[in-house]
Formats: sequence, C-alpha cells, structure tokens
Amino acid sequence: MLTLLNLLSAVALLIWGTHIVRTGILRVYGSNLRRLLSQNMAKRPLAFIAGILVTAMVQSSNATAMLVTSFVGQGLMTLTPALAIMLGADVGTALMARVLTLDLSWLSPLLIFLGVIFFLSRKQTRAGQLGRVGIGLGLIILALQLIVEAAAPITQAQGVKVLFASLTGDILLDALVGALFALISYSSLAAVLLTATLAGAEMISLPVAIGLVIGANIGSGLLAFLSTSMQNAAGRQVALGSLLYKLIGLLVVIPVLDPLVHWMDSLTFSPQELVIGFHLIYNTLRCLALLPTATPMGRLCRWLLPEREETNGHAKPRHLDPAALDTPSLALANAVRETLRLGDLVDSMLDAMLNVLRGSQTALTQQVRTLSDDVEGLYNAIKLYLAQMPREDLGEHDSQRWAEIIELAINLKLASDLIERMLRKVQQQKTSQRREFSQVGLEELTVLQTQLLSNLRLGLSVFLSGDPHSARQLLREKRRFRAQERRLAHAHVSRLQRKVVQSIETSSLHLELIADMKRLNSLFCSSAYAVLGGSDTGALMIDSVPDDAHSP
Repeated sequence: MLTLLNLLSAVALLIWGTHIVRTGILRVYGSNLRRLLSQNMAKRPLAFIAGILVTAMVQSSNATAMLVTSFVGQGLMTLTPALAIMLGADVGTALMARVLTLDLSWLSPLLIFLGVIFFLSRKQTRAGQLGRVGIGLGLIILALQLIVEAAAPITQAQGVKVLFASLTGDILLDALVGALFALISYSSLAAVLLTATLAGAEMISLPVAIGLVIGANIGSGLLAFLSTSMQNAAGRQVALGSLLYKLIGLLVVIPVLDPLVHWMDSLTFSPQELVIGFHLIYNTLRCLALLPTATPMGRLCRWLLPEREETNGHAKPRHLDPAALDTPSLALANAVRETLRLGDLVDSMLDAMLNVLRGSQTALTQQVRTLSDDVEGLYNAIKLYLAQMPREDLGEHDSQRWAEIIELAINLKLASDLIERMLRKVQQQKTSQRREFSQVGLEELTVLQTQLLSNLRLGLSVFLSGDPHSARQLLREKRRFRAQERRLAHAHVSRLQRKVVQSIETSSLHLELIADMKRLNSLFCSSAYAVLGGSDTGALMIDSVPDDAHSP
C-alpha cells in the first residue's frame, strides 16, 4: 500500500511541477505568447512550428490547448491555424517526453536550489518568476526519478501483475486504459512517461505500451474538450478538431500495429526507449500527414458544433478568459477589452438619448432598457474577474492598470444609471406633462450632448492608449465643456427673464439635464488623470483655454 502511495504521490508531484512551469512561463512571457499565438497565421507550417515551441515552453499540450481555444473564442484567431497549432502541440509534447527521459538527476537539486533563492528573494520580478520555473523543472525531474523507484517494487506485487496481464495487446482496450491514465494524471506527458517506466520494468509488453501511448494522446484530447465545456462554440471547435485528429491516428495505426511491433522488437533499444521513440515518431508522422487537412477539419467541426444564437438578447462577456488569470498581463488585457465593450454600450445609450432629445424617439424604448441591463451584466463580470486576479503577483505597473480598469468600469456603470434616469425624466415630461423644450433650448441641449459623446470616445481612447498628449487634450475638452455648460445655463436664465413660455415650463428639467451632463462629463474625463498623474495636470493652466473663452 505504501509503495502504491509513493507512486501516486510521485505522479502528483510530476503534475504539480508541470503546473508550476506552465504558470511561471506564462507570467514571464505571457504577453509574448499571446502575441505569437493570436496572430492570424496564414501559413499552416508557421502555426505548426509555433505550437511545437509554445508546448515545449509550457511543458503541456493541454496548456497550449487552453490558450488557443480562448484566443479562438475571443475572435483573435481563426479555426484553421488553431488546428495547425494543436497538431504542433502534440509534437511538442512528444519532444518533451524524450528530453525528460535523459539522465538529468544532477540537474534536479541544482534547479530547485537556485529556483528557491531567486523566487524568495525577487518574487515580484522577472528573475523571481524564472526561479519559479526552475523549481518546477527540478520537481519534474525529481518526480520522474521517484516514479522509476516506486514502480520497481510494484512489479513484484501479484495483484498488479494480474491487472496488467489482463492487457493482452487489444489496441482498443489498451487505448481506453491509456486515455484513463491521461485523464487521471491530467497530463498526457505524465501518462506516456509512466507507460515508458512500466515498459522498462517489463510490467507490460511492447504492444500494450504502444496502445497505452496512443490512448494517452486521446486522453489529452478529451481533457482539452472537457476543459472548454464552458466556452463558446468557436473555442470548443478547436478542442473537437484536436480530439478527432487523435482518433484518426488510432484508426490509421490499427491495421499496421502487428508488423510495426515485430519490427520494433527486432531493434536493439530498451523497451523504455522504444516507447518514447514510438511516441515521438507516431505524433510527428501523424501530425505532418494531417496538417494539410486543417481547413476541411475546420469545416467539419463547424458543422458538428455550430454557433448558437443568443436567446435572451443580453450581452455576454467575450474576453474574460478564466484561463488567463494565472498570467496578470493577459488577464488585464482581457479586462481592458471588456471594459471598452462596456464603453461602447454607454456610447449607444448616449446615442439613444440624443435621438430622444431630437424627437426621433418619443419614449424610453425596450432597446435602452436592454442596454442598461447589458451594462449591469458586463460591469459585474469585469468586477468579479478582476477580483479573482492574484493581487500579490502584480507588479507596480500592473497594479496601477488594475486600479484604472476598475475605476473606469465603475464610472461607466454610474454613467449608465445616470443616463437612464435622464431619459426617464425626458419621457415623463413628454408623455405625462405634455411639455416640450423651446427650439433654442433643444438645440443647446443637443450641442451639449454631442460634445459629451465626443468626450466619452476620447476618454476611452486615452484609457486604451495611455497617451499623455491625448490625455491633455481630454482635459482641455473637459474645461471647454464646463465653459459651454455655464454659458448655456446663463442663456436659459436669460430666456426666463424674457418670459419664454416653453422655457418656463421646462426650466427645472433643462437645468437638471445640464447638471447631469456636467457630471457625466467628469466621469468620462477621469481617465486623463490616471495617465497624467496629479503633478502633470497643473500644466494645463498654461495651454488650456480659459473657462470664460466661450462665455457671451
């Protein structure tokens, strides 16, 4: 029992080491990996090579699958190059299995020792995260040694001999067991290495080992497909295509299995080397042969998993990928994109309000209420997504960006609520009180609303780019808006003195709308202060227009 526990704990240590390596590399090079994989690679060989390199870095084809499916789900990549990357990921896994079987016993303590020193002393820096990667690599090598040591006494257990004796070389049964190995260990790499160890200890025959390896490949495809169950159809199509490719490999190898085993038996290599070599050659030949079929496979996956139309009409988060939370730079980029979507919804609400003021819409339509609900939903999604990020892993720049995102999301939510209240006020005046703005007053409100819409769009641009010049321009526009707002308020009071009937009837609402627009403008222009900082805004007193520049 203790021996079995040692084996299971060694496999768990292997999985944990792989996880540490993957997350460490993503935190250091996450943005570069995103840039590499998110390019719409027209040439499939380039995408294939990218899949090999990325998988070699993150030590897991399942991690590559999570990255690629999220990019396809967000519309950053088309299906055909994504399938090519997944084929490259299978080859990358086979290459890493070959590397990890070398005698690297001297490297494990060195990597763990240096990794701990760098990680504890410089945790928040790139060197600290690379130390985390070193710890993970050291644990992987150590786990492989423990697996070999723990498997040796297990071979003498009678029950284990009977269990593996039941595997007689039936390719379908062996593939099923190999798939279960991969599912249980959450890694096809771990399953293949364990199979090689068992073959080296002569617990299983070579035909059984080959079946287990093929099954481990299928298990990794099942893992990827199950991991994307909560994603949209586009992301699941990638995982489905990868799984179908692995099943095709099983069907192709069945007719040639017996002559292949006889030929491999004639070689002078050890059983462990034969298993690892077969895994590498099998994945390489299979993926190269299937690479030209990426386009028809993409069409088949779209037919099997078509996109479904949204039935509730509400906006859903598109960019808040949970898999990116381990990589702060990626997660922040996702939150930025979703916050810009939130800004587009507020933009649409301002457009609706402009139509109401102009008279093209006479009531608060269902569309406006739906937009408000969409803003509420996206705001909550962004807020919860940011709350899940590990704040202790954020550097100074990322922490500042985190605060900017949450601040803008809050401001846009407040703006949405304010716009809806303004529309209700206008609706109540037009429907219940049967009152209309004067022609001059309506034109003034329309001009102010148009300027407000322009400032919102400039504010979103400043938030995205972080350009100081644009931020100063936004603050100048804020000052112009304040000057315009005061001028229009004075003009309204002048009409009251002239006893303009329509101005008298709508006076309270007119002044309330101007005050509400002033508050909206402040919310939209707040992103400029985050870019410039408190010390830089004083310079605006020199080059900005004075408040009374537009006063009568």
